[in-house]
Amino acid sequence: MAKRSPIQLGLLTLKGIAMGAADVVPGVSGGTIAFISGIYEELIDSINKINFGALKILKKEGFKSFWQHINGTFFVFLFGGIILSIASLAKGVTFLLEQHPVLIWSFFFGLIIASIWLVGKTIKKWSPLVIFSLLVGAVIAFWISAIQTVAHVDSSWYILLSGSLAICAMILPGISGSFILVLLGSYHVVLESIKERELATIGLFIVGCVIGLLSFARVLKYLFSKYKAVTVALLAGFMIGSLYKVWPWKIKTGDAPLVIHSNGKEDWMMSNVLPHNFDGDNLLMYSIGTATLGFLLIFVLEKFAPKEKTV
Repeated sequence: MAKRSPIQLGLLTLKGIAMGAADVVPGVSGGTIAFISGIYEELIDSINKINFGALKILKKEGFKSFWQHINGTFFVFLFGGIILSIASLAKGVTFLLEQHPVLIWSFFFGLIIASIWLVGKTIKKWSPLVIFSLLVGAVIAFWISAIQTVAHVDSSWYILLSGSLAICAMILPGISGSFILVLLGSYHVVLESIKERELATIGLFIVGCVIGLLSFARVLKYLFSKYKAVTVALLAGFMIGSLYKVWPWKIKTGDAPLVIHSNGKEDWMMSNVLPHNFDGDNLLMYSIGTATLGFLLIFVLEKFAPKEKTV
């Protein structure tokens, strides 16, 4: 990998911060940020270099060669930004989602719309197989987004499993790792652990993430090397399907909450509605403004990102 300048390392950290902020929100994927900011394939390639071969290099050639082989500086600045973001923004993002949900979801909706367009334009040859892959991705993501969860398990083995599954989703554009945690019933357990600095639970979750990341990244590496256009179309489809989850205007349905958590928070079944059917002030003009802001932000990130090859 080419050596980055201090300014490029700073931008890499900012991309990590953006990925971390996205991963805190159920419905938004840090993988989307990685993809549109031009570091997705480098991330997958670098993860795949962490293997037994890397350990052999460490033993025979020393730490410097090992560090260069695994692209260690990339990991330090990217994951440093992600960790900093999750640790510092967990409370802020959840507060904004609770107090200003329509505006925040509108921002993410605009962000994803722009991401779909930017990812889609990298595909120059739209064969029937590529189109089919796009549709399959959209259907899968829509189905996942439409699921209503009632699970809530906080045992050690389940936290480990949750980390393994969530990290796989976190590196897929359009599939939200935090939403997978919601489906598994682990979201509030993990988020509260981060807020309260419960190191045992955080440690188990991180171990699960490492296991899932090192294994799933190899699958993605293979797909990108053999079927890149089809894989990119599938990822774009994931983003399209995820729009259902981030639609800003929702109303509670059902006679009782799905889950009442230990902190008193209630999770209800939610249904998407048009703005004029929203229960309360739909903030339509403000929502259009924040969606436009999210849309434009993606183009700013793309402008400073290294250009991905068309496929």
